[in-house]
Amino acid sequence: MKTTTIKYIIFTGLLFFLIACSTKRNSWLSRNSHALSTKDNILYNGGIGLAKGVEEVKLQNKDNFWEILPVERMQISEDNLMPGNTKNANFEKAETKATKAIQKHSMNINGSEKNPQMDEAYMMLGKARYYDQRFVPALDAFNYVLNKSPNSDKIYEVKIWREKTNMRLDNDALAVNNLRRLLKEIKFKDQIFADANATLAQAFLNLEQKDSAVAKLKIAKKYTKSKEEISRYNYILGQIYENLGYKDSAYASYQTVIDMHRKAAKAYVIHAHARQAAQFDYKKGDTIAFLKKYADLLKDRENRPFLDVLHHQLGLFYENNNNKVLAKKEYNLSLKKKTADSYLIASNYRNLADLHFIDSKFVKAGNYYDSTLVQLKPRTREYNLIKKKRENLEEVIKYEAISQTNDSIISLYKMSGSERTAYFETYIVKLKKEEEAQKKAAEKEARLKENQDRTDGKIDSDDASDAKKSKAILPKATSATASGSDSFYFYNPTTVAYGKVEFAKNWGKRTLQDNWRVSSISEKENTGKDTNGKDFEGAKDAKDVAAVEERFTPDFYTKQIPESQATIDSLSKERNFANYQLGIIYKEKFKEYQLAVNKFEKLLNDGPEERLVLPSMYHLYKLYEILDKSKATAMKESIIANYPNSRYAQILQNPSSEIAESSDSPNAVYTTIYKQYQSGEFKTVLAATESAINRFTGDEIVPKFELLKANIVGKLSGLGEFSTALNYVALNYPNSEEGKKAERLLAVDLPKLEALQLSKAPSKNWKILYATKDFEDAGTKALREKVKKFIADRSLNKLTVSLDIYTMTDNFVVIHGLNSEDLAIGVTSILKDYKDYKVQQIPIIISAENYTIVQIKKNLDEFLAGNLPETATQPNWDGTVEHAPEPVQPKPAVNNNQKDQPSQDNPNENIKGNGQKGTDQKTSNPKSEDQEYGPPPSPGGEKSGKKG
Repeated sequence: MKTTTIKYIIFTGLLFFLIACSTKRNSWLSRNSHALSTKDNILYNGGIGLAKGVEEVKLQNKDNFWEILPVERMQISEDNLMPGNTKNANFEKAETKATKAIQKHSMNINGSEKNPQMDEAYMMLGKARYYDQRFVPALDAFNYVLNKSPNSDKIYEVKIWREKTNMRLDNDALAVNNLRRLLKEIKFKDQIFADANATLAQAFLNLEQKDSAVAKLKIAKKYTKSKEEISRYNYILGQIYENLGYKDSAYASYQTVIDMHRKAAKAYVIHAHARQAAQFDYKKGDTIAFLKKYADLLKDRENRPFLDVLHHQLGLFYENNNNKVLAKKEYNLSLKKKTADSYLIASNYRNLADLHFIDSKFVKAGNYYDSTLVQLKPRTREYNLIKKKRENLEEVIKYEAISQTNDSIISLYKMSGSERTAYFETYIVKLKKEEEAQKKAAEKEARLKENQDRTDGKIDSDDASDAKKSKAILPKATSATASGSDSFYFYNPTTVAYGKVEFAKNWGKRTLQDNWRVSSISEKENTGKDTNGKDFEGAKDAKDVAAVEERFTPDFYTKQIPESQATIDSLSKERNFANYQLGIIYKEKFKEYQLAVNKFEKLLNDGPEERLVLPSMYHLYKLYEILDKSKATAMKESIIANYPNSRYAQILQNPSSEIAESSDSPNAVYTTIYKQYQSGEFKTVLAATESAINRFTGDEIVPKFELLKANIVGKLSGLGEFSTALNYVALNYPNSEEGKKAERLLAVDLPKLEALQLSKAPSKNWKILYATKDFEDAGTKALREKVKKFIADRSLNKLTVSLDIYTMTDNFVVIHGLNSEDLAIGVTSILKDYKDYKVQQIPIIISAENYTIVQIKKNLDEFLAGNLPETATQPNWDGTVEHAPEPVQPKPAVNNNQKDQPSQDNPNENIKGNGQKGTDQKTSNPKSEDQEYGPPPSPGGEKSGKKG
């Protein structure tokens, strides 16, 4: 009986247990059973993982104090993860636990969730996905709670998280509307109320509505219980006020952060001090109090991690007070503190570059700008501005190096033997002192490192003496090229040589083999031979020692001085031209008139070739007019007296009248060359422009020749060379009209041309190309006669022939006027097979659109390869130049003059300049601004008599 009763009791208990475990029954027992299992088991462990993950996210967050901080401390990573991977294992654990709780204990009955703990599970799931930066799945989890558990006690918190997720998905306007409704629903002004206002403030910041963000941040600051959040909100308020121009309010907000002392994170306090310094009035402010404040901050041991920020701010203070020496010192001290803030490093380098630039030390400025670019993010506005500055210094650095190096060599050449010896002996004494100081510094550093290693337990005390004995004290390189960037031991031959000497002192002469430290092997090596009787490597060591010692002898340097007069003359000529270019650059580009005067005066004192004398004197006259009127008068008289028949003398004597120009004047030469350019004689014009540039060096017309040359280079070499040539004009003649045109071409037209793509798109205009090296060779002449005969025999007046230049070595005989590819194929077949023609050259059949691109980009090989897309988006053909295209003339009835009119099938043939040669050339005024310059034009014309 007892056994039967026990069985019934067990059966009844199991039945009740199964009923309680059911997720389909909406009973008190089921709801509470699943809620208890969910909360005290699965969600507890998931919550621990989530809390750890959130703490890691906050610790890993690196705030960018140079921009307005986000309300939430979480950085968005752009790293792409493989499917199934997560950024943080703790969030993966939290998501797994939440998913398990949902799968086992969710009670979704009749469209609503009956388990009161499911809102917690879904919220944990959403948070884990949110912090793992999977925002769309996170939004699904939050929306589930809102749809299935509208009466949850976590509903307000879930709504806040949903809007945070919407903001991450760039739905800021939607988040603003939802949060405004939520704030009307919240009854109690607690932490939830503070979080909702803070989230709404971030949405307003994203929408650039800073005034609205200020109001909400103030409310969030008032009701939040977190000291960290209070300090962060105060700092953000200060940034917003500063951005809006409310300096007093910004200063007060930053002071609130400072007054929190240790209740605020030290990073906020230090940067608050820094931002307050940015509000300092350098003219009326109390500079003594400012310096005392920063001296105290620098002494505070707690501020050591932020010394880079403090020194940078002091550098700004001294720079604004025109104390450049101390400003440079502070910026360098900031750089010495190994900071992780790349923008702070970039700012230090940029400011140092600007200071050297102001001091006209352009070479050093260029080096600092290089370092700045390394730290900045590419493709940003500031990066592009710094890059432009650096490019402007390229020519200065190049010519300054040539000028200084050649001048030094020439000065040494002019010295007597005794003077050279005395000079180098003085230099060697200085060199030895520097190396001795570096050696002592290296010894001190080695001792400090050894003491640190002993303190850390990395070496035993017994080994310290041996380590000291075997330690090679290596001097650093003293040459100008060893700037410290290559500190690796074996990159420095001097340190390697010293190392070998030290090794020989400690270990003797030994070969590289196993057990080299064994003394018996050492004895064999002392004989100078190895076991096979061969010379051991000690001889090489001896040579290295000799090389080191030779550096300290005058003969080492004197024998490197050239002795040939021809070499010296070449160096002198190169130096003079460099000084002339520097004078032009300082005068025209940087407006550094005194530097320009120094260069031109030095050039004239160094006896330059005749072609540089008169331009230099004229430039000096123009500079003296700005700096010293009396010198300007003297220079004017000198030019008129010594060069009475020169153009410069005529200009000085008759500054307001027009001077009759001879056929040899710069303008006349330019007009002649430009007419040749219009005629399509590009190869001839290229040589002529290069000759004119050398001939008229220093004349104001040189930029015109340079831009004309750039256009020709583009026509003959393609877009890459065209871009390089335009960049040269833009950088070297930035203040001239031609330099500005080149800049516009680079910014506006070149990107359009680069966007052109070959394609298989249908066309109503086709061409036949026959490649040739020379238009005048027998084979090409025969081809032209056969094509002419073919057109005449069949009365195909629509067909025309042109001679098109492709590159410096390649050309095309082109047949125009074909309205289909099939017609082009038929024509080539007749020309090849018919007995009256028998053209053996291989034809290339191409559409007018593709031929235009081939001529512009010089990519015929790409076309011949045949791997072309079916269609390609092309810019407007008449949009490749800034001015409007010439109107297309209506096509008249077909007659013998048909070749002088464009085809209706190809109205784009009026594009300026096609590289074609012909007899009926049309020329225009070379001074016409609309026709003077442009990108490499498209050679799409059907007639042979077009402008080049």
